[in-house]
Amino acid sequence: MKRVGNLIDKIASPENLRLAFTKAVRGKQDRKEVIEFRSDFDINITRLSYQLSSGSVALGNYHFFHVCDPKKRLICAASFPERVIHHAIMNICEAVLERFAVFDSYACRRGKGLRRAVKKAQYFSRKNNWYLKLDIHKYFDSINHRVMRDLLRKRFKDEAVLQLFSDLLATYHITPGIGVPIGNLISQHLANFYLGLMDHWIKEERKIRCYLRYMDDFVLFAESKDQLKDEFQQLTNFLGNHLALSIKDDWSLNRCSTGIPYLGFHIFPGSVRLGKRSKMRFIEKFRQYEFLYKSGIWSEEELSQHITP
Repeated sequence: MKRVGNLIDKIASPENLRLAFTKAVRGKQDRKEVIEFRSDFDINITRLSYQLSSGSVALGNYHFFHVCDPKKRLICAASFPERVIHHAIMNICEAVLERFAVFDSYACRRGKGLRRAVKKAQYFSRKNNWYLKLDIHKYFDSINHRVMRDLLRKRFKDEAVLQLFSDLLATYHITPGIGVPIGNLISQHLANFYLGLMDHWIKEERKIRCYLRYMDDFVLFAESKDQLKDEFQQLTNFLGNHLALSIKDDWSLNRCSTGIPYLGFHIFPGSVRLGKRSKMRFIEKFRQYEFLYKSGIWSEEELSQHITP
């Protein structure tokens, strides 16, 4: 696949940064940092453009907090100017990363998403007798910066862009050179891109036709249980040797007729049911919505916006 260059000027262009601002500001119009940025809008856009062009952009101004949804996670939120930069980068670089994606990769991609992943899993369950479901042990905290840089270098030849990605990776680590933050735009795209190497290996080297992935949750399908046992061993070796990753212990190998616990659902060949945890989270959210409406904080229109599928 041909590498792409001459992108930094496009990323740093004022037009692209204005578009990035409109994306970064969605749902955040009333926040103090947005109001401050908008008050000197042209100056701030010019400043970011110069910093990106000159390689002097400051990165890593993060705010950390925890969420429980359902398990406790550390969220890393970038400052508003940095979120504008993230959008500016992805406006230009997303198409390059997209070219490397296989069809049945469903996270962080236009026209894909969780619903389509669930539908495809059900489709594959009708065509096969057995499934192997796996996910990566502490995925975001395990991504290797050196491996990521090597993968990016195979897609991009613009040294300024490669340095920008390298600088972004360097803003965060769990142990030196390991880990990307949960909670910002570029992390999501890079994390999805990182496992693209595995996608191609499964489809092209292992010749697994029925396979799909949503971020680090993935499922392989086959007629034979023994084939999937072999694939598990091959996958374990590939992930360790090429991506410095390991599979979580809660992987499952079972008949499709028993139902596949995947992405918060229980997927059967003839039906899809909400999983127990997802059901409890839905009930809790609905109670929160009901409280906001009955207490007068939300209007009827605001309530309908949150509960309409």
